[in-house]
Order: sequence, then structure tokens, then C-alpha cells
Amino acid sequence: MPRGGGVQGGLGVDRRKFIFKAGLAGGALATGSALAKPALAQSAPEIRWRLTSSFPNTLDTIFGGAEVLSKTISEMTDGRFNIDVFPAGELVPGLQALDAVQDGTVEAAHTACYYYVGKDPTFAIGATIPFGLNARQQNAWLYHGGGNELFDTFLAGYGVKGLPGGNTGVQMGGWFRKEINSLADLKGLKMRIAGLAGRVMEPLGVVPQQLAGGDIYPALERGTIDATEWIGPYDDEKLGFYQVAPYYYYPAFWEGGLTVHFLFNKERYETLPASYKVALDTAAKAANINMLALYDVKNMQAIRSLVGKGVQLRPLPRDILDGAYDSAMKLYASLSESNPKWKAIYDPWKTFRSQSYEWFRVAEYSYDTYVYSQQAAGK
Repeated sequence: MPRGGGVQGGLGVDRRKFIFKAGLAGGALATGSALAKPALAQSAPEIRWRLTSSFPNTLDTIFGGAEVLSKTISEMTDGRFNIDVFPAGELVPGLQALDAVQDGTVEAAHTACYYYVGKDPTFAIGATIPFGLNARQQNAWLYHGGGNELFDTFLAGYGVKGLPGGNTGVQMGGWFRKEINSLADLKGLKMRIAGLAGRVMEPLGVVPQQLAGGDIYPALERGTIDATEWIGPYDDEKLGFYQVAPYYYYPAFWEGGLTVHFLFNKERYETLPASYKVALDTAAKAANINMLALYDVKNMQAIRSLVGKGVQLRPLPRDILDGAYDSAMKLYASLSESNPKWKAIYDPWKTFRSQSYEWFRVAEYSYDTYVYSQQAAGK
């Protein structure tokens, strides 16, 4: 009995020790679980940002790029990272979006960087410059040709981080109150035109004006301006330009493939968890792809509608294109001599452009030219 009792007693003590230790371990696990939740919350914090757009919400396709970003970010983070989108003029005027991001009034903006060439002409290269890249070439340069890295280095000097957030494709040459038959008809013409295109057109006699989208129609109606460019048939029809300017010219040599950017306050961007930065990049890419696809569908329908309303669709005269091309090349050479920031991006961009044009002439251009000619012939 004593031996048996000793065994039982020993087992009892060991069992009590085991249960006690297990209890401590269980408590530690429970405590660990309790601690794990705050740790997880710290790695995926709840964040709410404000984004100001340079575009009115009536232009659903280009304004909608910011809404795509907002929706995608929220869904990818289970609602923990939210971006509230505000149309142009609700928080700040459309052309002051960059300033609002810089000074921390908002954390983000959706804008066309060529609006800010008054600060530095280099802003335009990230968006589009006259006789530049088409949409596919622009995406290739930005994502895999070093463009994003070069442009981000430039933007960092303004306390901003950028991500491509949409592309309009090749735009239209714009609406004119009177017919344009030659280069001589541009003399004294007051035209709303954005980016570096105004500086290209000035030597040809055009008087460039910079207006936000919502201000264009009344200026055109009153005759404050004689012509305007905006984007393309879908947006232009919604803005009603055809009602006050019957001549619609193509193409916009100054915008072969406009990239719209998301700009983020760099200091705020750097505080984001790595996973949120990945989500932001992914959402911006979704907005970029979606915008171009939407415009390609909507523009092909809108151009038929506009012609049906009596719009006079005309190609820009060749002497205007030639004159503008020469003017653009002279401007770029001058900027390369006087502006080191411009030169740092323009030189590699120009090399990419040349090589890309060579490839596209072999493949895309030859294919497109043939199939379009067959369609035009009714085959």
C-alpha cells in the first residue's frame, strides 16, 4: 500500500504540476491571442484619406478613375483603408490639386500633371507632350521603360509620390467656332489648350488659354475663346461643345496618349504599411486599364452621335501638323539646354520613343493600316 500509495501520490503531484504548467501555457496562449489582435491591427490600421480630383464628376469616365481606385483599395483591405473622392472645386479648384497635396490639405489627387508646367515644364513628360507616345507606348515607358522611376525622382522634389491612374488614348484636335483651312487661320486664335501644347502653338499665332473642364463651355459660348481642346467625343459631347463650335478637328497631336496621375503626399505615403502600398499600386493599375478601355468603347459610340447631330468632322491641315512638329522639336531642344530636370527625363524618353516608333511601324502600323483600309473599302 505505501508503495502503491506512493506511486499514486507521485502521480498526483506530477499531474498537479502538469495541470498547473498547462494552465500557465494556456494563459500565455490566451494572452498571446489577446496581444495578437492589436499587433494585427497595427499592421493593418484603419486609415481614411481625402482625394481631390481635377475633374468634375459629370465627366464620369475620367473622374471615375479615382472612384475605381477608392473602391478597389477598400475592398482589398477589407474596408480598413478608405479614400474619399471629391470632384474639382468641392475642396479646391481643379488646377490646384497638386498644391493641395503638397501642403497636406489632402493626402491625394487625381490630375493631369501637365497642368503644372507653370511650375516646371518637366511635369508634362509624365503626362504627355506634343508628338509623344500613344497609350500603349506610354504605359510601356512608364511601367517598364524607366519612366515611373524618372518621374518619381522629379516629383520627390515637390514632396509628392505619383502612380499612373488612367489614359485617354489619342485625343481629338478640338472644337473651333470657324473653319480652319491652313496655318494662316491660326493667327490670333484664342484657344483653350493644356500643357506644353500652348507653348508649341504660340509661335504659330495661337493665343493659348488654360481653363479647367467646367469653365470651357461658357468661355466658348461667350466668345472669350475661339476654340478648345478637351479629350474626345464622349466627354466633349457631354460638355456640349458642339452646340457653340461646329467644327471638330482631329487628331490632337499634343496628346497621343495622356496619362492621368494619382499624386500622393510623399510623407503620408511613406507612413503606409507595405501591404497598403501594394494595394494602392494595384488599384491604380486597375484604374489605368479601366479608363482607357472605357474611352475606347464610349468614344466610338459618341463620334457617330456627334456626326449625326451635324458636327463637321475635319482632319487638321498638314501644314499645321508640320508647323507644330517643328515648333515642338525646337521647344524641346531649348528646354534640354536650359532645364537639367527636363533633360534628365527627356533624353532617355526620346531614346525610348525612337525605338518604340521603329517597332510599332513594323507591327502595329502596318497591321492597322491594312485592316482599316479594308474596312473603309466596305470589305
